[in-house]
Amino acid sequence: MAGGSFGAAGVAKERADQYQGRVTSYVIIACMVAAVGGSLFGYDIGISGGVTAMDGFLRHFFHGVYEKKQHAHENNYCKFNDQGLASFTSSLYFAGLVASLIASPVTRNYGRRTSIICGGLSFLIGATLNAAAQNLAMLLLGRIMLGFGIGFGNQAVPIYLSEMAPTHIRGALNIMFQLATTLGIFTANMINYGTSKLEPSGWRLSLGLAAVPALLMTVGGLLVPETPNSLIERGLNEKGRIVLEKIRGTENVSAELQDIIDASEFAKSIKHPFRNILERRNRPQLIMAIFMPTFQILTGINSILFYAPVLFQSMGFGKNASFYSSALTGAVLASSTFISIATVDRLGRRALLISGGIQMITCQVIVAIILGLKFGTEGHLSKGYSILVVIVICLFVLAFGWSWGPLGWTVPSEIFPLETRSAGQSITVARSTH
Repeated sequence: MAGGSFGAAGVAKERADQYQGRVTSYVIIACMVAAVGGSLFGYDIGISGGVTAMDGFLRHFFHGVYEKKQHAHENNYCKFNDQGLASFTSSLYFAGLVASLIASPVTRNYGRRTSIICGGLSFLIGATLNAAAQNLAMLLLGRIMLGFGIGFGNQAVPIYLSEMAPTHIRGALNIMFQLATTLGIFTANMINYGTSKLEPSGWRLSLGLAAVPALLMTVGGLLVPETPNSLIERGLNEKGRIVLEKIRGTENVSAELQDIIDASEFAKSIKHPFRNILERRNRPQLIMAIFMPTFQILTGINSILFYAPVLFQSMGFGKNASFYSSALTGAVLASSTFISIATVDRLGRRALLISGGIQMITCQVIVAIILGLKFGTEGHLSKGYSILVVIVICLFVLAFGWSWGPLGWTVPSEIFPLETRSAGQSITVARSTH
């Protein structure tokens, strides 16, 4: 699946073996800059889970949760049960759901770079509002802006990477988005560990530093080139050829260029991509776009990554120990992504998904048995069982990091023909942020 030859009706695929070019530094740099968009998503996952475990943050915005947290005999599963806190968490994902649908026509009609820039600016505004928040309304407004940034970024970046990458390493380069996400989570965990010592206002620094990746994404969006697919889709064929020659490192790009042009011509005939994606011939891709991110979430990874410090505190870990344990899981996740980069194009997507799924199920069963038998509603785990839980959770995160984590984004971005690609990616992002 290269360039524009995604098997759309009437689009030739037989020229794929004629594609010329090499992996140029130009395309590597462009993909690295674009992949920074993934760090926004990862940073927010790591930061949000960390600040909700900080006493200063809870006292300022969710005093009821703070009070329950101080009572040792409070039910372990109810200490963080609060509608306001749930709104803080979920508002970002709801905004991301809405933004992903808005981002689809923007990405299609104005280019991938435009969506990347919009995402960076939205996230920059959200980070500023959160860092300066004095009340819950301002905090939630910042979260909504962060959600819009994630919706636009997650919509455009995987498509950008897929269209820029040469065929034979498309999987590896596409996983750079997930790599950036995992590095964002790890960075956030380490920052939370440091700012937790700066009570009562360390949470402001944690939330405010989200502006750094947002700024990088915005500036990067201004500097990187548009994809050849997007340029040709908008009628800029000559510019598309120039960019394609530059990223492939050769002038012999006629075969790939022609496939992109053929796909673009067919895409232009589709006036309503969301309606077209429902047609029978597009149903396999639609099913994948719905169920890949759905199963990615149902693995339970969000509970581990988003609420890691809260989870470990609830199990009896001290404040520092809980942040240290969550940083460890973040490091494992980031490291495991390199396994996927190294093996995805050699072993294939299916083998990684199946083997990773088996390992995750096994780890979940083990953790469930330990918590069910040794934890209860008001107890604490012994030191030995606590260490065992951390190890098993790390094995779970390791499996996710080289299977469903990166491939949940990679596979949907690869399978759609040009005429429904932005609509398909919107569905993928909507499911991922739901």
